[in-house]
Amino acid sequence: MMRTPRTHDDHSLKALTIACVGLSLLAMIAIDKATTHTVAHFLACLATLAFSMLAAIGIAYTLFAAWNVDRFFRRNAAVPAHFPGVTLIKPLHGTEWQLEDHLASFFDQDYPGPVQHVFGVHDANDEALNVVNALRARFPEADIAVVVDSRLYGPNRKVANLVNMLDHVRHDVLCFADSDVSVDRGYLRAIAGELEQPGVGIVTCAYRGIPAPGFWTRGSVAATNYHFLPGVVTGLAIGRARPCFGQTIAMTRATLDAIGGLAQFSHHLAEDHALGEAARRIGTTVAVPSHLVRHACTEATFSALFTHELRWSRTIRAADRLGHLGACLMHPMPYALLALLASSGTLASSGVLLLALAARQLLRWRIDRATAQSSKGWWLLPMWDIVQFTVYLSSFLSSHVMWRGRRFRVNSAGMLTLSSDE
Repeated sequence: MMRTPRTHDDHSLKALTIACVGLSLLAMIAIDKATTHTVAHFLACLATLAFSMLAAIGIAYTLFAAWNVDRFFRRNAAVPAHFPGVTLIKPLHGTEWQLEDHLASFFDQDYPGPVQHVFGVHDANDEALNVVNALRARFPEADIAVVVDSRLYGPNRKVANLVNMLDHVRHDVLCFADSDVSVDRGYLRAIAGELEQPGVGIVTCAYRGIPAPGFWTRGSVAATNYHFLPGVVTGLAIGRARPCFGQTIAMTRATLDAIGGLAQFSHHLAEDHALGEAARRIGTTVAVPSHLVRHACTEATFSALFTHELRWSRTIRAADRLGHLGACLMHPMPYALLALLASSGTLASSGVLLLALAARQLLRWRIDRATAQSSKGWWLLPMWDIVQFTVYLSSFLSSHVMWRGRRFRVNSAGMLTLSSDE
């Protein structure tokens, strides 16, 4: 058969078909790119809006905290009518930066009542005992008792140390205080005055950080002074905070007996918080005077700083899960920075970041003024805010903490168990 020759129309139809297919493919690619760009733009706008709102809430919180700082420290101190005998109970473990000076501040007190100092260690070879001997020589008239007892009642060795010291206590007012704390001369007067108030079962003290030499210790100070302290002040102002801090826990022996003693807290990570809750359960209150104590910040490396802050953040999470979750609103600067990145640097998000920086610096200035401390390293505050925000996010990733070189798991009730890999 003879092949039918292709006509001009056949070639035109083929060319038209190819052109249509090609144009269709190009159109699909263009639509896909446009759709992708639209979705990406929408998500970026959504992220910018969300982070900006969180930053705005954080700025409002920061300004509210700055306003409350002065109110907290302007409160009049309770003046004691009586000066009962006080036993200061100090658990010790090894040597620490300026340990002797910290302990000595509890001897130099403007308090006319009798004061007993009880120090406790688990090991007779503990180097902290050398410091106690130096204090004996420095204050020969002081009433000092030393307890060496290795008995344990659970994984919280600090609680065991405190329990072991109680048999050697001679006075009715008990004042437990950590070894890395220093105080001024009016400390015991402030404690006695608050403890006399009707309905008060425990007196605790908020604290500010004092840095040991080194760069990273200043990060710990920033976390203490510009995150922890305003959080306490604000929480008390709105009636949300239920604090009780190991830096100072003062009570009568009758109150301790009424809550069932100390040994029951030997499995708690936050034994101080648990003590406060126990006092509230028997119908008494936990008083927080405006009198601050000083807490030594000694984290010499970034790793030590991050580990310490992470343990503290997970401790708060175990003690008060709702409050810890709400603390997400206390970080305006990181949120403002995230909004700036999500918006690719728009003028509006730049303004939010500047407002966040200004609010944080205002809070820092108000706290430094109220606590009569110098404002060194203020330009590093944004970096410390980012570190603290990273610590906060990391606190939700695990329920394990490192404490004195050992790894523990913390359950939902805040109870400690030794990690299975120990």
